[in-house]
Amino acid sequence: MAQLPQLTVSATLGDQAYAAIREAIVSGVLKRGQKVTERGLAESLDISATPVREALRRLEQDRLVERTGPRSVRIAKYAEEELREFSMIGDSLRALAARLAAHKSTAEQTRQMRSVLDRADQMRVQALPLAPGSDDERKLIEEILDCMQEFHTLVNRASGNATLLQMLQMVDAFGSDERRDTVLSDVGGDRRSAVEARYHQHRAILDAITAGDGGRAEELMKAHSRSSSSSLLAARFSH
Repeated sequence: MAQLPQLTVSATLGDQAYAAIREAIVSGVLKRGQKVTERGLAESLDISATPVREALRRLEQDRLVERTGPRSVRIAKYAEEELREFSMIGDSLRALAARLAAHKSTAEQTRQMRSVLDRADQMRVQALPLAPGSDDERKLIEEILDCMQEFHTLVNRASGNATLLQMLQMVDAFGSDERRDTVLSDVGGDRRSAVEARYHQHRAILDAITAGDGGRAEELMKAHSRSSSSSLLAARFSH
């Protein structure tokens, strides 16, 4: 099993174990369908089995793991139809977050959004002379994707709705480990064009948020999110 980060603060080991295992699932370190044991996870985290057991109970409630035995679980996998429904929910939530951000975001929040996209823009320029498919291009594109993910996080926070943020956190766990790989291996292999299109979509969303146009921001975000979700589902079930 891949080594997970070690934990140190004993007062919150249950919460830390939950966060560490959840992140391992979301990031793909723990693979969908992989079987794991309380003991194996505890050894990897360098803690006792008790906080791991508590963490796994919470992850069961989140539907990220499935119990296979008294001390073992499997990282959850989902049928195509259920994943499509998760995607539909996520698309709607992200669109609502954009609408609320257009009405509630502060000048500082929109400044942060613009700053993130400006960084991505600088990296787009740096990528122009790089050979398509090279390691340097891939690294730079991954950094651009990090900026775009940060942009989404800022938009969600600017919605100012704690319940919406909690719901988005749950829904995003059902596919975020594959979104980056989907962009990096987009249809036709033209990763740069795929990233370019997403970058311009984010700029349009920011313009709508800055203008306070909630309807436009919602419309653009829903179209952007649906496009991303469609690519993800197509890649996932094309085999």
